[in-house]
Amino acid sequence: MTTFDRRKDAYESKFAHDEELKFKSEARRNKLLGMWAAEKLGFAEEKATEYAGAVVASDFDEPGDEDVFRKVRADFDAAEIAVSDQELREKMVLLMGEAVQQIEAAKK
Repeated sequence: MTTFDRRKDAYESKFAHDEELKFKSEARRNKLLGMWAAEKLGFAEEKATEYAGAVVASDFDEPGDEDVFRKVRADFDAAEIAVSDQELREKMVLLMGEAVQQIEAAKK
């Protein structure tokens, strides 16, 4: 195996690792977002867990975060919960940082 082949394998391995971390982080963020939104919606523990799962599942509708945003936004609007688009997007960013920290801490 040449140095080039080893370098190529290392880059491929790093890319796969980074993509796995991204997927896990987004799923964790969506679960945290779902639990936060469920609290705002006044859901009890069991319903909150179910709702968080629905938020995670909503991320598979299309690439990116807009599908998750639209789901939570629609649920807040339907329940007449006063959360601005900016606040919701800021919460998504904040929870992504928290999700990454949780995943990295779990690896140790």
